[in-house]
Amino acid sequence: MTSVIPFGTRLREAMDTRGPLCVGIDPHAALLASWGLNDDIAGLEKFSRTVVEALADSVAVFKPQAAFFERFGSRGIAVLEQTVADARAAGTLVVMDAKRGDIGSTMAAYAETFLSPSSPLFSDALTVSPYLGYGSLAPAVELARESGAGLFVLALTSNPEGAEVQRAVRSDGRSIGATMLAHLAAENAGASPMGSFGAVVGATLGDLSSFDLDINGPLLAPGIGAQGASAADLPAVFGSAVRNVVPNVSRGVLKHGPDAAALRASAHAFAEEIRAAVASA
Repeated sequence: MTSVIPFGTRLREAMDTRGPLCVGIDPHAALLASWGLNDDIAGLEKFSRTVVEALADSVAVFKPQAAFFERFGSRGIAVLEQTVADARAAGTLVVMDAKRGDIGSTMAAYAETFLSPSSPLFSDALTVSPYLGYGSLAPAVELARESGAGLFVLALTSNPEGAEVQRAVRSDGRSIGATMLAHLAAENAGASPMGSFGAVVGATLGDLSSFDLDINGPLLAPGIGAQGASAADLPAVFGSAVRNVVPNVSRGVLKHGPDAAALRASAHAFAEEIRAAVASA
């Protein structure tokens, strides 16, 4: 059997050569309208194709938000399939932002949808929710290892409501968020140059020095741009783990469409700011 290159290895190479920027593909109705597109399948297709064509040769990662495609039913899913295929064919890694989480055979089916190479929605990595217990993610962990894909587990998210769960303290004195980070560190033990099992950690959260973010895996960091965080904030938030941070920018780049040159210029500016911030850490 041909060996597969793990997601962590491929992501490290992409980050080192293209920079660590992840651009979201979030075709919500207001953004489509700002591009002069209708909130329909034609608008969805035009938006997604424009983003991929403009940026696929320069950014490390795309993160399509599945919900904005799923709202159109089967036709939207078909556009999502094409978007994933086009991005990966152009050499850009795809993190499917679907935040799936369930148990047993249902979790296994979600894993097969996004992490099986035979699936038309096969992505390089998938966001997942561990709040039915980290062990419920086992089918996704196993299939990701087998297929060379990765996971990003919700650990310390940027939404204010997340704290009521993620910062709740267990009987052993450790918070839920810290527990998730510890599980991921165990998954990534011994991996080089970086493990394939990452965490979602908001860039807007300020000082996280009380958490061990050195999980030997990637940290997907939403919040740069429209949500208020800047590239310059990254070293203070992520400390010694900053080199493994994959900052996600969506509206900050996408608002410059549909002009392809403006999209490229914005993505390049964010990428350079992030490079500089990481280099200064």
